[in-house]
Amino acid sequence: MLINLSDIKKVYPGSKEPVIEGLNLSIKKGSFTVLLGPSGCGKTTLLRMIAGLESVTDGIITLEGENITHMEPGIRNLAMVFQNYAIYPHMTVKGNVEFGLKNYEMTKQQREERIRLVMALTGLTGFEDRMPNQLSGGQRQRVALARAISKSPKAFLMDEPLSNLDAKLRNQMRSELIQLFNKMGTTFIYVTHDQTEALTMATDIVVMKDGKIMQYDTPENIYSNPSNVFVAQFIGDPGMNVFQTDDDRFVGFKPRSITTDTGDNGLSFEAILLTVEYLGYDYQLTFDIPNKGKIVMRNMNKLISGETYKLYVSSEDLYYFDKNQNRCDAFPVSGLKGVFYADK
Repeated sequence: MLINLSDIKKVYPGSKEPVIEGLNLSIKKGSFTVLLGPSGCGKTTLLRMIAGLESVTDGIITLEGENITHMEPGIRNLAMVFQNYAIYPHMTVKGNVEFGLKNYEMTKQQREERIRLVMALTGLTGFEDRMPNQLSGGQRQRVALARAISKSPKAFLMDEPLSNLDAKLRNQMRSELIQLFNKMGTTFIYVTHDQTEALTMATDIVVMKDGKIMQYDTPENIYSNPSNVFVAQFIGDPGMNVFQTDDDRFVGFKPRSITTDTGDNGLSFEAILLTVEYLGYDYQLTFDIPNKGKIVMRNMNKLISGETYKLYVSSEDLYYFDKNQNRCDAFPVSGLKGVFYADK
């Protein structure tokens, strides 16, 4: 493991409640690990503690076995890329990259060679003499990346670096970051609340809630095999539909698992179609189940708003959770609070 966090606790001055408590995490060398969760879950605080920008109240952080818990940020050999780029507006692109190298024992020739390499790697060749105000948002983010890469760190720490970009540019930069990771083979630790970024970029995802790790797994397993109700509802576009059973357990099903077919081994129910949203490839349909609540369906066919439909989910597409909302083995479902009924 490259970075190991043991029993980490973080309490801010003046507060009695910890933001993070008893957290344990091992980040694999050469991984693209994404810290994913809603605002306030502790993911940025965790990243900043790894970087040394936030103090650790209790616990130990090690980097390749070395205790860095209270080490100054500048000597941890980690590079941070911020949401707001944090590049110097009065320096050229080349000047921004070279500035960070001047603290290293490198000759002028060595710096020039390093700059040439990172410019090529980040697609900035030919922009060396441009000022930041002459660059697009994506190009400014590349400058921030180039400056971080030039230091040859053991890991890159990125705090929502694409959140200030528009949707099209964000998609482009996401692809470029994946290519950059594949070329470099270095460890990336990336914070985001955007599950699309997480699922498309990561080799490993750490889903967080209220300072706790809810699941740490591959993107495929996070999506297909959620460990608990929170992950099931947080992951997916949209997330899983989850309902409580008569004995206070939970059953869930993904929006794309719902059909207008009938079956003899699953859940059937009636629902009123409220809204129809065309998403280009398919439709997102929001239904109301009387006295129970709303569900979302993704379907290739356009249905009619205001109509009542009989819907069906095969037993093979059901997910089961216990009273503590953790994933469990299948159990008989005779009725979900009197709303659904199980086909025989």
